[in-house]
Amino acid sequence: MRPLVISGGTVFDGTGSPSYAGDVLVQDGRIAEMSRAKIAPPPDAEVVDARGKWVLPGFVDNHTHYDGEVLVAPQLSESVRHGVTTVLLGGCSLSFVYADVDDCCDMFTRVEAFPREVLVPILRDRKSWSSPRGWIDHVESLALGPNVASFIGHSDIRAHVMGIDRSLREDERPTRAEIDRMVALLEESLDAGMIGISMQHNPWDKMDGRHWSKLLPAAYAKTSERSALTRVVRRRGGHLQGVPNLVNRVAALWYMSQSASYFGLRKPLKASMVALMDLKGDPYVRSLIGFIAGVFNRVLGADFRMQVFPVPFRVLAQGMDLVIFEEFPTGALARHLARDPEALTRTLRDPEYRKRFKRHYANKLAPKVWQKDFGDAYVVDAPDRSLIGKSFTDIARERDQHPVDTFLDLVVEQDRAITWETVVGNHDPSRYGPLYNEPSGVLGFADSGAHIDNMAFYNVPLRVLRYVQASHDEGEPLMSLEKAVFRLTKENADFFNIDAGHLAVGKRADVTVVDPAKLTDAVHEYHTAEFLEGHTRLVNRNDDAVDLVAIGGKIAWRAGGFSEAFGVERFGRFLRGSHS
Repeated sequence: MRPLVISGGTVFDGTGSPSYAGDVLVQDGRIAEMSRAKIAPPPDAEVVDARGKWVLPGFVDNHTHYDGEVLVAPQLSESVRHGVTTVLLGGCSLSFVYADVDDCCDMFTRVEAFPREVLVPILRDRKSWSSPRGWIDHVESLALGPNVASFIGHSDIRAHVMGIDRSLREDERPTRAEIDRMVALLEESLDAGMIGISMQHNPWDKMDGRHWSKLLPAAYAKTSERSALTRVVRRRGGHLQGVPNLVNRVAALWYMSQSASYFGLRKPLKASMVALMDLKGDPYVRSLIGFIAGVFNRVLGADFRMQVFPVPFRVLAQGMDLVIFEEFPTGALARHLARDPEALTRTLRDPEYRKRFKRHYANKLAPKVWQKDFGDAYVVDAPDRSLIGKSFTDIARERDQHPVDTFLDLVVEQDRAITWETVVGNHDPSRYGPLYNEPSGVLGFADSGAHIDNMAFYNVPLRVLRYVQASHDEGEPLMSLEKAVFRLTKENADFFNIDAGHLAVGKRADVTVVDPAKLTDAVHEYHTAEFLEGHTRLVNRNDDAVDLVAIGGKIAWRAGGFSEAFGVERFGRFLRGSHS
């Protein structure tokens, strides 16, 4: 590997310290020198002129679902091209370690809106392991693009120990021996290098395949089972990641309470929870959750963070194929009937069903994520081109109908052929200050690798930097650029117990060079990109903004394209958690 000198750029080391103009020398995959003075390049070194550009630690994406994609396209190019050099897998109680192939697919494909016809052959062809050590060995054999760290999923462990059928029954409890076995598997996972365990309370997230519309296994777990597992993570200094009930949010208090030390009576537990944003439908929840989390952290000795979603939460849907319909009964029923088109059509046409749907739609006081406003849902594609650009309420006026009737009529007529969009939260960048500076938050939750037709958040760090940069241009800074870089790099890595996100002598050379002159609003634009097996996915892209990405000292991306070795050689590696 040739030495590399990145010369004359503005260096941000990731700690939040003031940036400075200087050089960075990379040798043998690590940072050998950082200096405000010009560094004389060693013989045969490659010199990169970074004048006018930002030299940053590679970004850390703390919430992805690349667990399937990494097995067949381990370069994870959609993240790397945007400067991401470390990704975390195994979130939301889902990992592909212990459970068998069919169970893994049934647990993953509907929850994460990932094509089943893609994942099933991947796992049937590749999954030869049934332990964390085996999974890690396999991942380390791949031509990884970014570095990878992972949680072990509670649903993964529970399905393996209890069997998938029993794990999905409300009236079944694991025996004492089964709980002990789950504890032993968690210990084994932490020994192998997993960073902690991910759990799940959310009733939105449903099984695919043989157990269609059942909740995920972890959602059926009771307190005694969860507590036995969190005691292990607390003792070992690992991390608890969780998903609360996104509608009533009561389970948020459970995650906070698990994190608390209660005035030193026990060790605090690092815990994070999905996801904090400024919701249109519930504008007070961000400040309320932030306040409660702050009380737990400042008064009760917790080490708790909300995973902050930091850009507009724009979602696309084909007909009713969108997870937000799971948050109210008539929407959930339609999602449940998706596999029986005739029954679904009969139900959507049923006047009594429509009456109930209208009651749920009109109940604006119920806790919710989606604002339930068809006047704020716009058609972007449809067989009838005259509908494009109109909201469902606009179309309802033309038809002299209730918006719910119009929406359901169009779904019956056109099913998934009608595509529409809405912005659920973070709709007003002028309100980003409290969100970006939330002390009980950690910036992340890109959900990369999931919901491939509905969401496009692979380049979240670039979009955050653009919003911060624009706020400086407008004279009302959201925060310093140094703080923004810290929140996207070292703060994430430190909180999740991994060695990443920091430029310093001796550290692994994961470096991203950004051209601020080309960091424009183009980073917010939407595109369709090719995906596995002939599929496409929704992405945001501006390939001009990232000038260079080096992972382990090897240049993966430069000036709009990947290096010849990328996708052939291994760039990243598996990062083990720093717990005991």
